[in-house]
Amino acid sequence: MRRLRGPAAVLASALLLTGCAQSVDPIERLGKKAAEGVRPHATATATATATAAGRAYRHWGLARPLARSPVHPARPVRPLAGHPAAPALPPVIDHVPTRDPVVFLTYDDGAERDPRFVDMVRELRLPVTLFLTDSVAAPGYRHFARLRALGAGIGNHTLDHRAPAGLPYAGQRAGICGQQDRLHARLGVRPRLFRPPYGSYDRTTLRAAADCGISAVVLWRTALTPAGLTRRPAPGDIVLVDPDEPADVPLRERTARVLRAAQEQGLTVARLEDYV
Repeated sequence: MRRLRGPAAVLASALLLTGCAQSVDPIERLGKKAAEGVRPHATATATATATAAGRAYRHWGLARPLARSPVHPARPVRPLAGHPAAPALPPVIDHVPTRDPVVFLTYDDGAERDPRFVDMVRELRLPVTLFLTDSVAAPGYRHFARLRALGAGIGNHTLDHRAPAGLPYAGQRAGICGQQDRLHARLGVRPRLFRPPYGSYDRTTLRAAADCGISAVVLWRTALTPAGLTRRPAPGDIVLVDPDEPADVPLRERTARVLRAAQEQGLTVARLEDYV
């Protein structure tokens, strides 16, 4: 048989190598023993990762994993009955009208900065919304930056936590707009959602909130208090995890109580900003 020489030989060799490359599994190019060593390792790593994720809910005191929530674009919301919003004013809401089996977890003030709560949010992929007051949260904005990086929503709770209702427009506007500026400087966000301290507001509050770029004033339908939940969670409920609970009950445990109660009703947790 005549051997090819010169350019013909180079071309034939290239075609032969190309054919091999296309027909052989990349791992098998390492050899049979190497392939046997790589595949079990990759499988074991993937299995360990899935197992760790599966154990997270037990670690945080839940009997079963949280169901994944539907994801929706933000939509217009209906204001509270008896509190119709004027066209130029933000609606006041305490729940979201939805058939989705979801509730929304919200936290006020920013006094509690438990690093384990950050771990809980990360491991459970827990959607939460934090309404921050500068006079309370200011020493720990770095903590809230970590939560924001995990997807937590940031809401406005005024600069100094004074009850707005009855205050003049200038004072209310300063408290809301001032916190918008502070949150933008510290966390890079100008919130769309505002919660008035103590749930106190009047028409002047709504006007000031609108002038500060707020699109909805958020109250709550149920709350976790030292005595327990004020009502059973229902679809669309905005839940306040009470910041006034005794300090010996960590925020992560209070959150787990709400999650267990929600699961008992067949509910999971969704991100408020996806619905409002």
